Parts: sequence; structure tokens; C-alpha cells
Amino acid sequence: MTIKHKLSRLPHAMTAAALCATLISAPVAATEKVRWQVPLAFPSHLVGLTTPVKHLSESLAAVSGGNVKLRYYEPGELVPPFEIMDAVSSGKYPAGYTWVGYDQGTIPALPLYSGAPFNMEPPAYLAWYYEGDGKALLEEIYAERNIHPMLCSIIGPEGAGWFKQQITSLDDFQGLRIRFAGIGGKVLENLGASVTMVPGAEIFQALERNTIDATEFSQPAIDKMLGLDQIVKNYIMPGWHQTLTTSHLLVNQDVWKGLEPETRALIEMGCESATLKGFSQSEWAQPTALRDYEKEGVTAQVLPEPVLRELEKVTNKVMDDMAAEDEMFKRVLTSQRDFMKHHSIWHGKGYLPRDFYQYD
Repeated sequence: MTIKHKLSRLPHAMTAAALCATLISAPVAATEKVRWQVPLAFPSHLVGLTTPVKHLSESLAAVSGGNVKLRYYEPGELVPPFEIMDAVSSGKYPAGYTWVGYDQGTIPALPLYSGAPFNMEPPAYLAWYYEGDGKALLEEIYAERNIHPMLCSIIGPEGAGWFKQQITSLDDFQGLRIRFAGIGGKVLENLGASVTMVPGAEIFQALERNTIDATEFSQPAIDKMLGLDQIVKNYIMPGWHQTLTTSHLLVNQDVWKGLEPETRALIEMGCESATLKGFSQSEWAQPTALRDYEKEGVTAQVLPEPVLRELEKVTNKVMDDMAAEDEMFKRVLTSQRDFMKHHSIWHGKGYLPRDFYQYD
């Protein structure tokens, strides 16, 4: 290409660049006003778990020129955490931000979306959700409840819990009174534990009053916010029972369908952005929390591999039994297992072994 030819194309390139810059810098104002009250399942300050809702609300307000505003409310201000799905389904509130595993008693497949035992890590889960069957299956699940669901946060594995004694074998779960969520709770019930579900805000008091002997809740940084380390000093890892944790924005289906396409697109992109933001915040916070625990005398015990292998066997039996009882659970579980098998060649060969990260 001659210099003259290059120069002749320069005005066109400058025009295109200017247009792109204008599109990027200018607010993408929605043509309709959205004012939603959004109840939360967890307090809004829990890093990675609920802090994405702040990012979501601020981003939507900014990019829409103030037309789309979500006002979120702390747990219990509008409805109790366990009642968010019903409140959105009935139209009492247009949307809610929640951990969908709370509704496993009504929809057995939901724990496979909120965080399941020995399941995918976040990168693989996102691939399955966005590029595989995950998103479509979840929308099918919630369609019967008149709800449009959107993934709006993902964080990595939880801690496996706070125990008064170390866990050296499966026998140590026998007789424990423990707060445990999701499918992991069913696994521990099979091992003889007495499992109860206590909302996050009530866990500290339950431990303090000896209503429960042990508990899990979330990741190290979040558990520290709840002050669980002030009562129990033995922290069990890794989070075999939840290799990831998600939060979702649930929107009443009638409300969702009534929005203009541009507004729906903004909210979808807002949740995708919030998911990335929350994961980043979470990964940044966890190492600091663990190192603080070490300074404060908390023992972070890593479960021996034989114990993890035995837990995996019990887990597979529990999930196979659940799949036999619920067709949608079976469809989701089969889809996840098929993808994990397919993904394993990349997971096993593509990434460095974990011990390449040096830990002193």
C-alpha cells in the first residue's frame, strides 16, 4: 500500500474511531424508567456474595442516565431471606437478589446452581452456564414460577466449616449438630449428623448458645465478617460441599416481559459485569482473611485426601438418589457431569498444578 493510499484512508479511520469513542463515552440511556425494590437474602456488605448488587445498581444507574434504578434492601426489611422467591413469583416485589439454594425444598435442582459438592470450579461453571446448557435449563426451571433468573455473582469455594474438633475420618461427623446448607447437608445427614438450616445473621448466636456444635457459611473473608472465629478456632478446608457459590437476580416474569429490549439487555449486561466484579473482589479478599486467621490462632485444617475421597463417594450416592426422584435434577446433574468429563482434559492438562503457587 502506498503512502498516498494510506493517507487517503486516514479520514475514514479517524471518523470510525471518533464514532466508537462517542458510543463508548456516551451514556446508553434507556427510554423507560425502572424503579425496583430489591430484597436481599444476605447483608449487602458480604464481599463477593452480595457486594455485586451495589456494583449492579450503580452501573445500571450510570449507563442508563438515571433511568434504571434498583434500590436494594437488607435481609428482613421487606421479606425474610427464605421468602424472596415467592415474593418475586407473586409480583409482591419486582425482583430479588438471593442464594437460590434456599429454595431447594421446593425446587430440588437449585442447589446444583447455587453450589454443589465436588462440582466445577468457577471458570468451568461459567463456561457451562453461558455456553452450555446451564442458563437455558435454569430459565426453564423458573418459568413455572413466573420468574426470569440471571446469574449475578460467583465466588470460589467456601470453607468446609467451623468445628470444635478436627475432622480425621467420616466417623467424626456422627452426632454433630451442624448448620449446613445445600446438598452437602444431605451428605452429612447420611453420615449421622443432625443438620439444620440457620440464616446467616443467626449463626453467631446459635454457636454462642451451643444450639449447634459446628457450622459452615461462606468463604474465609465472609465468615470473618460474621465473627465465627471468635467462638470456634478450628476451621476446616477445602469447601468440598460448595466448590463455588452463586447469587442470582430473580425478576418477576411479567415485569421482565414488560421491559423494552434495550432495558433487558442493560440489566443482563449489568449482571454479567457484577459477576466478574464480585469474583474479583472475593479472590482479592480471601488470602488476607486466611493470613489474619493464622495471626489470631485459628487453625485452618485441610481435610486429608482419603476423607475427601470418601465424602465424594457418599456425595455421588446422595445425588444419584436425588436424580432418581426428580427429573429436572437429573437433567441438570447429567449436563454438569457430562461437561465436567469433557472439560477435564483442559482442567487437568492446561493449568499448572496448584503447588506452583508458593505458600510459606
